[in-house]
Amino acid sequence: MVRRTLPAALAATLLAAAPLAAQTPGRGARPAQARRWVATWAASPQGAPASNPPSLRTFDGRTIRQIVKVSMGGDTVRVRLSNEYGPAPLVIGAARIALAAGGAGGAGGAGIVPGTSRLLTFGGDSAFTVPAGAPALSDPVALRVPPLSHVAISLYLPDSTAASTYHELSLATSYVSPPGDHTADVTMPADTTSVSWYFLSGVSVRAPAGAAAIVALGNSITDGYASTVDADDRWPDALARRLAAARALGRLAVVDEGISGNRILHDHEGQSALARLDRDVLRQPGVRYVIVLEGINDIGFSSFAPFKDQDVSAARIIAGYRQLIARAHELGLTIYGATLTPFDSCGYYTPAGEAKREAVNRWIRTSGAFDGVVDFDAATRDPAHPTRFLPAYDSGDHLHPGDAGYRAMAEAVSLALFGIRARR
Repeated sequence: MVRRTLPAALAATLLAAAPLAAQTPGRGARPAQARRWVATWAASPQGAPASNPPSLRTFDGRTIRQIVKVSMGGDTVRVRLSNEYGPAPLVIGAARIALAAGGAGGAGGAGIVPGTSRLLTFGGDSAFTVPAGAPALSDPVALRVPPLSHVAISLYLPDSTAASTYHELSLATSYVSPPGDHTADVTMPADTTSVSWYFLSGVSVRAPAGAAAIVALGNSITDGYASTVDADDRWPDALARRLAAARALGRLAVVDEGISGNRILHDHEGQSALARLDRDVLRQPGVRYVIVLEGINDIGFSSFAPFKDQDVSAARIIAGYRQLIARAHELGLTIYGATLTPFDSCGYYTPAGEAKREAVNRWIRTSGAFDGVVDFDAATRDPAHPTRFLPAYDSGDHLHPGDAGYRAMAEAVSLALFGIRARR
């Protein structure tokens, strides 16, 4: 079996996704051209800081089977891998995609639906090497993926491979086999499980020309921290279910680009929002809408001793928003600002921080700088104590919603923002 390193020209194209207008076919285009790639699932790659290493440090000749839930469905898919934080080339011995049996962590566990497994190739090769620091985009593969379904992506790593690029908080069970290539197994044996994703950053589907993606850019509250593992109860998941109920999921996908601990202005868990905007939002295939929920960590972290030199004002946070808006508008995207949810009584709450949160929220609501507002604060706060979560929505840490709170957030997103009229 021959392994080939992806050529530099191909690696360069993996980061490019044309704006919507550029992908819309002109008069006389053939029907096959009247389709486009749209991101239907994503997870922002992270490097593993020494203080917070991945739950699995090394894969040694084993297969990882990772379960993800798509939003929009399709009949042709591609998978994006990432070695962006890897210090060495990433050797993939084999990769496959299939429909998952029983969904994420459900009755199917590490199983797949028989007859749905498809070999993934990259530049025509089934075994390949991803250069250090690069992503890799698979060739298209025919697989009918229903909306809101779970797919299993299996990667065989023949060498000793450090878990250098991962997404820490998957809230979905991933399975690691005994030694060997188990990518084609219908029922894969699993020695170990994890609730992180490794070397996996996206799934896209071939969709009608008018289809588009909504990208949620955020921190742990968008990442779904404190929601139930394997329940798909992050607020972007709940928004996708609302779109399905409105019969709009055939033309709109929802992509979750949250990172727990993320900030607008400084790196910590993952790159700052300003640093990762191009990769995680602007270059997502088919992106048309962006919802930004970032800033509470910029405010709160400064109460911790290691971050005292990174104390930021409301004005600096707002300046960060203005940059996100300008860069989205430059590509013709529509960008919505979400108000910061309550954090009274959480571990980094201070009265000074609350004053910043209120100033930021006032600007989001009244400035008109964003193309629209999603008022998560109003949707989740306790009317009797507006600086706190409504108890029914509080996960218990007073910073993150629980499952009910995430569902309330999704209900606060007006579907009219995406041109969807209320059904009578």
